[in-house]
Amino acid sequence: MDFKKGITIYLDRLKKSIDTIPVEELNNLMNLLHTARNEGRQVLIMGNGGSAATASHVVCDFNKSLSYNKSKRFKFICLNDNIPTLMAYGNDVSYDDIFVEPLKNFLNEGDLVIGLSGSGNSKNVIKAFEYANKYNAVTIALTGYDGGKLKQLAKHNIHIPINDMQIVEDLHTVLNHCMMKILHDHID
Repeated sequence: MDFKKGITIYLDRLKKSIDTIPVEELNNLMNLLHTARNEGRQVLIMGNGGSAATASHVVCDFNKSLSYNKSKRFKFICLNDNIPTLMAYGNDVSYDDIFVEPLKNFLNEGDLVIGLSGSGNSKNVIKAFEYANKYNAVTIALTGYDGGKLKQLAKHNIHIPINDMQIVEDLHTVLNHCMMKILHDHID
């Protein structure tokens, strides 16, 4: 089989989507993360499906690669990494509460709350953002498609305007690596 045409189409869409990344918003996000690190604030992050994997990846990169041997460390917590807790809340309360309930355990005023949602309509992330906004957290969404409700709720949003979940998720990972590489060169 010859998959070259499909490969070319996918990569062309990906290349075009890279040009839609809002550089100013990404710069703002990096400044928020830098400030959170310097002030010892937590960054609580979450997502579903592929976005959950990206959230875990972000935590690994910031807690290890951007913290090891540094004078100050990032304090990232991934709310989707504790499967037993997620399952307990999903079973005993509601799947819509799997992020807001652990957030109630950890959130301090001024902490950053990052939600990854390709559609921007993940009910459990939306519920967590509603809670976080009520308690004066800095909410940051990484979205795709039209941004959904999450784009409206977030105080800051990095929006990839394409109706393709795989490209949205690709670019959310690119954003992580971009931030990691640049911040690495600007922190001691």
